[in-house]
Parts: sequence; C-alpha cells; structure tokens
Amino acid sequence: MLIPHREPGVEEAALPWEHQRIIAAVRQAAGPVMAREVGEVVGMDISVRSKLEPLRSKLVRLVDRGWLRKLPDGRFATRL
Repeated sequence: MLIPHREPGVEEAALPWEHQRIIAAVRQAAGPVMAREVGEVVGMDISVRSKLEPLRSKLVRLVDRGWLRKLPDGRFATRL
C-alpha cells in the first residue's frame, strides 16, 4: 500500500515524499485550507481546475488513511 493507514508506530516518513510535502503545507497554514491553497504552497499550476484534481485526490486519500481531516466545508486540516 503506497499510503499506509495512520497507526501507532507508523511515522510520517513512511509516506511518499510528495504526500509528506502536502501534509507539511497543510500543517504550516494558519488554519484549514482548500486544495488550491495547498497547490500554491507545493508549487503546482493552480490556474487550471483539472490540474488540481490529482492534488485533491491525494488530499482525500490522506483523509481516508487518517493523516488529515476534511471539514464539512471542504477544507483540509491536520489531525488533532
């Protein structure tokens, strides 16, 4: 599994480098962020919506595996 579930003993270093960058971008934000804001921080071309979809997919996968959380308004934040 490329993205392991977040469990005791599984460190963030077990994630692929790109996913580590995404988590770092969410963590350094002042609060919950939209995918577009994460894209700006990691240096993606955010001018075209279709280029954001792969990033949004990675964010959702990190949510599904317990590394991030998604708020009802669609913004992403770190786990507590």
